Amino acid sequence: MNPRCGSERRVLMRTAIVHHWLVTSRGGERVLEALAEMFPSADIFTLVCDRSKLPASLRRRRIQTSLLQRLPNAAAWYPYYLPIFPSATKSLNVAGYDLIISSDAATVKGVHGDPQATHVCYCHTPMRCLWTGYETYYRAAGPLERRLLSVVRPGLRDWDYQAAQRVTHFVANSRTVQNRIRECYGRESVVIYPPVDTEKFSIDSLDGADHSFFLVVSQLVSYKRVDVIVNAFNQSGKPLVVIGDGPQRNKLKRLARSNVRLLGSQPEWIVRQAMQRCKAFVFAGEEDFGIVMAEAQACGKCVIAFGRGGATEIVTHGLTGILFEEQSVDSLLEALDQFERGSFNADTIRASALRFRKSRFESEFLCFLNKAAGFGCAVESPA
Repeated sequence: MNPRCGSERRVLMRTAIVHHWLVTSRGGERVLEALAEMFPSADIFTLVCDRSKLPASLRRRRIQTSLLQRLPNAAAWYPYYLPIFPSATKSLNVAGYDLIISSDAATVKGVHGDPQATHVCYCHTPMRCLWTGYETYYRAAGPLERRLLSVVRPGLRDWDYQAAQRVTHFVANSRTVQNRIRECYGRESVVIYPPVDTEKFSIDSLDGADHSFFLVVSQLVSYKRVDVIVNAFNQSGKPLVVIGDGPQRNKLKRLARSNVRLLGSQPEWIVRQAMQRCKAFVFAGEEDFGIVMAEAQACGKCVIAFGRGGATEIVTHGLTGILFEEQSVDSLLEALDQFERGSFNADTIRASALRFRKSRFESEFLCFLNKAAGFGCAVESPA
C-alpha cells in the first residue's frame, strides 16, 4: 500500500463492506472480491447469500445476511421479494463502523450507520427495474409481475432516492453510471473502473485449438439481448457458443439452430479457455460497464458490442473491436461483416484491457477512500 495515501491510519478504521446479494459470480462480485482482499478485517453484509456460489476467497469470510435470508428459497426467489428490500436493507446492522463501503446495484446504499461514519457507495448502477431499465423489465414480466412492479415502483424509487442522499461519497463504475447517478439521484461521483484480472485472463496460443466460433458469456436475462445475437447467428450460420444461465435459457434453446450451442453456466477456467479460443466475443446488451468484455480483450480477443453504455468505454471501434448502432439482427450482421473484413492485433487489444487491471483499481480506490476520510491523496476521474 502507498503510505502517502494514509494507509496506516486507514487500517485502524473499523470497516463494513455491504454488497447487494451473493447468489452468483459476475462483475459486481469481482469488485466485492477485490474490496474484501483490500480490507481483510472488514465485516461483510448482504441481503441474501448462497455460499455454494461464492468464490473460495469469499466463502472463508464471515458474511452477515438480512431478514431476506430467512424467507423461502430466498437465494433463487429474491427478485420476487423486491417490495421488502428496504426493510431487509434496514435489518443489516452496520452501527459502530467508521467506514462503510457499499457495492450496490440495488438498495444497500440505504443501510443505516452511525451519523459520523463515512459511507462510500461504489455504484454499479441505480437499480435497473426502478430507474433506467424499467420498461425492459416491465415488457419481460408476466401480468402479475407487471402489476406488482407498477404498484411498488413509485414508493421504492422515492425510498432509493432518499437513501442515496445519505451516502457520503459516490463512486461510479463507468461514465455511463456516473451520468445515471446524476440523473437519478442528483449526486456527483468520481469514476473508478472495476478490476479486471489481466493476469488470469491472458493471451494463450492454444496450438491446434478451434478458433472458428464466436462467443457470448452473459446472464440470460432480457436486457442482455442475447436473443438478438442468437437470431443473427441463426441467419448467418456462423458457429456461436453461449455460456451463462438465467430465465431466458429455455426460450433461447428453442430459438437456437444447430450452429448455436448453449452450454449453461460453466466454471471460470472453462470461460477463460473459451475466451482464449474464440474468434471474437459478442455482446448486445447496454451494460453499466461490462467486465466480461474487458476480460475477453485481456485474452486478446476482438469485442463486437452494442455501442451504448460501458462498451463505448472499453471498445475502440476499428482497433479493439466493432461497435454496432442498434440492438437489431441487421445491425449485428453488418458488424460481423465489418469484423470479417477487418484486421485486429491481439497484443494491441490486450494492451487496451490493461487500463482496467486490478492493481489500478486498488490504487485509485484506496486513494479515494483516504481522501474521503480526510487523509489527502486525490484520485482523478478517468478522462
